[in-house]
Amino acid sequence: MTEPNSSLEIFANPAPERDYTIRMTMPEFSCLCPKTGQPDFATLKLEYVPDERCVELKSLKLYIWSFRSRGAFHEAVANEILRDLVAATQPRFMRILAEFNVRGGIYTSVTVEHRKKDWAGAAPITPP
Repeated sequence: MTEPNSSLEIFANPAPERDYTIRMTMPEFSCLCPKTGQPDFATLKLEYVPDERCVELKSLKLYIWSFRSRGAFHEAVANEILRDLVAATQPRFMRILAEFNVRGGIYTSVTVEHRKKDWAGAAPITPP
């Protein structure tokens, strides 16, 4: 049986010579409110430009699952996930948007970013 796991597996970037963006949406993230113990639900949006390594999807799923029984403030969990993913993949750029469902009439959205030193990225292209 598959169990939650806090380890992240990586694999070699198949095109390290070019900048390209990987985007993932994880609509089933949950953790516990550290004050009440009630579940908090969120959609996580991960966007990154890999350098030499990419994150393996099954390990990411199990990593995200490992938060379900942990108490964590929204700001702390978004920063922890970014820190762990950056440590595993060393990307050129990474952004996580954590959009938490309403609680007490308040929606919380936390965006955290990492940019590799000296990486500027390409200028955005607007198709005709």
